[in-house]
Amino acid sequence: MRMNPLATRFASADFSGRVLTMNSLKPMRWIPCSAILGLVVVAGFAVRTFAQDAPDVGPKPRIVLKPMESHIGNITGHAADAKSDYRRYCAGCHGDYGDANGENAVWLDPKPRDFTTAAFKCRSTLTGTLPTDEDLFNTIGRGLTNSNMPVWNTFTKQQRADLVAYIKIFSPRWEHEKAGTPITIPPEPPITIESISHGKALFTKLECWKCHGPHGEGDGPSASTLTDSKDNPIRPYNFALGGNDSRFKCGNTNQDIYKIFMTGVDGTPMPSFADVIQPNEAWDLVHFLRTLQVHRHGKENEVLMDAHGVIPPYVDKNLAPAADNKTSGGGQ
Repeated sequence: MRMNPLATRFASADFSGRVLTMNSLKPMRWIPCSAILGLVVVAGFAVRTFAQDAPDVGPKPRIVLKPMESHIGNITGHAADAKSDYRRYCAGCHGDYGDANGENAVWLDPKPRDFTTAAFKCRSTLTGTLPTDEDLFNTIGRGLTNSNMPVWNTFTKQQRADLVAYIKIFSPRWEHEKAGTPITIPPEPPITIESISHGKALFTKLECWKCHGPHGEGDGPSASTLTDSKDNPIRPYNFALGGNDSRFKCGNTNQDIYKIFMTGVDGTPMPSFADVIQPNEAWDLVHFLRTLQVHRHGKENEVLMDAHGVIPPYVDKNLAPAADNKTSGGGQ
């Protein structure tokens, strides 16, 4: 029986195609088990990393009003009693959760204090330690110069004490740590031109000028690079600004300036010099810095005027005289 030529051609093409396909197959390359296992491990690690980096989504948790207290003299503050005052006067900048994310914070420079870190600039305690209740109490009443933190002199002492207690609800450090021990401030020595001269030498030696500038105007070579602990730009203090009422961020007395040297300003590049200088040296620095407040009428500037406005080079009287290098005899 004669087959249809078209059918014969189709059958032949199909068969030959199957044969060619089988013959053209290449041997399979076996992948080592270790390589496969490595890929699985890497993939699993990537998944776990992604899961760890994912935020805790959902509604923000409610604020837990912990039963915190403060003690300033014979006044006891209670966090619960400051809830309304904090929401009315403080939350706009510091945020409902104390995280410095209040609705006004985006417009402020420098940024508000983040209470969740429990790191405070103005303290009487050593760097890295919690401030005392009185430190926070004084900051609320005094305000912070060169910032948007005003002087809250409209609060009663009880209101301020209650707010100090309320601030503590934002950081677990207040539940597990005690406030640091206030430093001891020795009596201030007399203000002399020698003290001012030594302070000037220390200002140079400790490289204070790199941030604050050679004339204390906050324009040192490092000034534009400085950031705080949250990477926000921060400006060094300009001592030359202001009039006769010139003050520093954490107070206006010489004792307040002394505390800054010995405790540092936590959360900023300003370190503590407690392990670097002696108490008498800190006082000399205080006296010199006062002369940088050129519009202030104080004892330091009076002493400088009596010296015709010139600070003489510092001579350390405690150094032994240079040894005589001449040798006796020996000839030429």
